[in-house]
Amino acid sequence: MRVLLWRHGRTAWNELGRFQGQADPPLDATGRAQARLVAPAVRALAPDVVVSSDLLRCRSTAAELGLTVQVDARLREIALGEWSGLTARQAAERFPAEAAAWHRGEDVRRGGGETYEEVGARAIAVVEDLLAGGPPGDDRLVVLVLHGGTARALIGRLLDVPPSTWWAFGPLGNCRWSLLRRSHGRFRLLEHNSGPLAAAPREDLRTPSASLPTQTTSPTSPTSPTPSTLDATTAPDIEPVHSPSTS
Repeated sequence: MRVLLWRHGRTAWNELGRFQGQADPPLDATGRAQARLVAPAVRALAPDVVVSSDLLRCRSTAAELGLTVQVDARLREIALGEWSGLTARQAAERFPAEAAAWHRGEDVRRGGGETYEEVGARAIAVVEDLLAGGPPGDDRLVVLVLHGGTARALIGRLLDVPPSTWWAFGPLGNCRWSLLRRSHGRFRLLEHNSGPLAAAPREDLRTPSASLPTQTTSPTSPTSPTPSTLDATTAPDIEPVHSPSTS
C-alpha cells in the first residue's frame, strides 16, 4: 500500500498565525487556489481510495479532486482546547508552563486538549482499517486529506519511531504532501513536503484561477522561478508541531 498524506489548503487562521486545532475555519481565497492547483497532480496519481478529515478545510480541499471521498473524524487535527484561536504569543502569555514545555519538545497536552501520541493512535487506526480490507500484496494508493500535526504524528506511527523523534520531520506546508510505501510489512518515507507548490510562483497561488505550472521551461532558463519567488507554505507554520527551541 502507498499512503499519500495531503495537507489542506490555507485558511485565514493560518495566515494570521492562529492555532486551529479542531476549530473549523474554511479555506481562504489562497487556500482554494492552492487546492485547485494541486488537485490535478494528486488525481493524476490515480488514487484508489480518498479519505478526508471531517473538518471543512480538508473536505473542501478533497472536493477539488472530483473523486469519491470518505470522511473520517479520526483524521482531525489535534484538539488544542483553550489554545485554539490563539497566536503563539497569546498562548505563551496565558499558558506559560505549557508553552515552555512545548518549545522544549515535550508532547504536552495544551489547553486541555490531546497529545500528539494520542493523535497518532487514532490516525493510524484509519490506515490499519484500510490494510485489513485490502487484498494480498496490496499496492493501492490511499490519499488521506488531513492536517499538519496529524500528518506528522501519522508519519511517526507508520515508520514506527518513538514520539520523541517526531520533531525530526519538518512541518508539512499547506497543500503539500508526504508519500509512504509499505513493503515487507513496514512503511518507508519516500517523499516529504512535496507537490506542485514546491515550484509554483507565489503570485499564482493568490489567483483563484491558478493552474499547474508548466514544465516547458528549462531549469536554467531566465524565465524559470527563482528561489526568492517560490512559495513554501504561504502562511506561518502554526498548525504542525514546532521544532523545539531553547530561545
